Amino acid sequence: MTPEDIDRPAVLADVTAAFYRYEQALISNDIAVLDELFWHDPRTVRLGAGENLYGIDEIRAFRAARPSKGLDRTLRNTVITTFGDDYAVCSTEFTRAGVEQIGRQQQTWVRMPEGWRIVAAQVSLMS
Repeated sequence: MTPEDIDRPAVLADVTAAFYRYEQALISNDIAVLDELFWHDPRTVRLGAGENLYGIDEIRAFRAARPSKGLDRTLRNTVITTFGDDYAVCSTEFTRAGVEQIGRQQQTWVRMPEGWRIVAAQVSLMS
């Protein structure tokens, strides 16, 4: 990997668009898009603030049962970094109105034949 391989403009633009598409789907509870953007594989991992989900089936079940209210949030300190043409890491903090805790989210994205997909994600809360 050379410095020229990091944050190639076209790759960074593609991942950034996928990241914000995911964010819009998250706050609007668009389960179809959320499902689309995760890798459909038993090796996909999502470690949440209160749950550990292993495999796309557990992630889907969590999404289906999650409340659909109070999902709006404000992002800050978002950093998206791409490595080569097919790998990226997206990190952000988020806040929600009326909640004192700061949320943190990190996602690993990989370009698959069908497009950019999240292969691993972690969400945590910090006082």
